[in-house]
Amino acid sequence: MSHTPLGICTRAWLVAGAMIALTATTNQALADGEWPRWRGPNSTGAVVDRPAPIHFSEPEQFAWQIDLPGQGASTPVVHGDALVLTCTAAEQDTVVCYGLDGKLRWQKALGPARAGKHREGSGAAPSAVTDGERIVVYFKSGTLAAFDWQGNKLWQTNLQQEYGPDTLWWDLGTSPALADGKVIVAVMQDGPSFLVARDVATGDEVWKTDRTYKRPRESDQAYTTPTVCEVDGVQTIVTWGADHLTGHDLQSGELLWQCGGFNPAEQGMWRVIASQTVADGMAVVPYGRGNFVAGIRLGGHGDTTETARVWEKEGFGSDVPTPAAAKGRAYVLGDDGQLTCLDIATGEIAWEHKLPRSRNRFYSSPTLVDDVLYCARIDGTVFVGRVSDAQFELLATNELDDQMVAAPAPTAAGLLLRGGSKLWLVRE
Repeated sequence: MSHTPLGICTRAWLVAGAMIALTATTNQALADGEWPRWRGPNSTGAVVDRPAPIHFSEPEQFAWQIDLPGQGASTPVVHGDALVLTCTAAEQDTVVCYGLDGKLRWQKALGPARAGKHREGSGAAPSAVTDGERIVVYFKSGTLAAFDWQGNKLWQTNLQQEYGPDTLWWDLGTSPALADGKVIVAVMQDGPSFLVARDVATGDEVWKTDRTYKRPRESDQAYTTPTVCEVDGVQTIVTWGADHLTGHDLQSGELLWQCGGFNPAEQGMWRVIASQTVADGMAVVPYGRGNFVAGIRLGGHGDTTETARVWEKEGFGSDVPTPAAAKGRAYVLGDDGQLTCLDIATGEIAWEHKLPRSRNRFYSSPTLVDDVLYCARIDGTVFVGRVSDAQFELLATNELDDQMVAAPAPTAAGLLLRGGSKLWLVRE
């Protein structure tokens, strides 16, 4: 699952936070209103000044609806008047491009797919990423490839054939990151784990660095997506997995700092799915299978375990959904529908809200548009609410006839909602 598939400055660390900013991991030509990667332009799952539709359960409330050529869980990425997503069609890893008018522009197959193992899993869970010129896609099969927006394939490789087999117990979900002409992929699994950078223009390896931590059974496995940001003047790849939050130099792959201490009792089966959410100097890190959340200050040198942890909360969290963050608040959605708003500076809980009870779980990460929060449940129910410093106000409960794992993607054209086999555009 695309998380498998990620703003945050402490008031107490404004000086340090001023030196830490999210790097534009896409071309400067990318315009407002676009959605270049899984968690949006700032990798926080939050944007402003875009349409924020409330009600969309009825057919007449959609600008259009598409039946996709195959199953998948990746979130669409948007550039200009087009979007790209991935799926498994005819047992092939497949890339599909549509116009924002809902019309198919091109469809490309890349070779045999690996089927999902989890009942809601997919071989097409990682989301694409774009710099405005190129689109990079990644699949459970290990296939990594780049296209231009006209559908021309620029290069293709397979990381598992090059570096060794996938040893994850479940379905690969990490999405690639893209910054400064480099495609970054994190492989955190049972056995040898690593970060690798490939040249976005050619697909050639730029560097590969080991990221193996000896952890208890399954706790070395992660389905998270790296974030690229500037920390202390250095473009840094922030990665969460194997009980460690790490920072690597984007240019060389060198390990700059690492923060551990997330599993002091050496628990097994503490694989992580929800990614870190990063902005303005902090990382909000969910862990412990949905029972813990920590606030980690970015930066430093070497082992920062004793100095970087600003706060930690126990008894709630998110196992699969990655938090959204904006304006000093983090919105943590638990798999059971427990929604918690945290002050990022202190970890203080501003409010809690329990979405309507159901046997169905939340795997999709929440998305925030201005003060409107979207929370999509696996059964196709999309809750829409208004957030403030004091409360969550539920505005609508929308029912879609497809499973929902991908995160809602707000664009200038409207809200894109990707189901397992369908795609909708909702206008305000």
